[in-house]
Amino acid sequence: QVQLVESGGGLVQAGGSLRLSCAASGRTFSSYAMGWFRQAPGKEREFVAAISWSGGSTYYADSVKGRFTISRDNAKNTVYLQMNSLKPEDTAVYYCAAPEYPSSYEYDYWGQGTQVTVSS
Repeated sequence: QVQLVESGGGLVQAGGSLRLSCAASGRTFSSYAMGWFRQAPGKEREFVAAISWSGGSTYYADSVKGRFTISRDNAKNTVYLQMNSLKPEDTAVYYCAAPEYPSSYEYDYWGQGTQVTVSS
């Protein structure tokens, strides 16, 4: 059973930084792409960033490009989201996600989420 546990959320002022972590367990972490999504109050969940199994390819939503960086440490079974220059509109619950299949970027497993609040 795949388990994903996020951490690192919190309250930060606009312009500040946070680093989210997602610890994965239950299968060979290094074989799968990973993603981050977020959901703001009253809005649908949206894609934030994704990373290939090796870390060699990364993908970002336009809204975070240049401010957020996704990375992974396969030895620690952990994926990270470094968030810089945070804006109040980045306020949301952030979710880590993993696909069922190694070659897929369609996500089947989700963490419980971690709250990020950016004050103006």
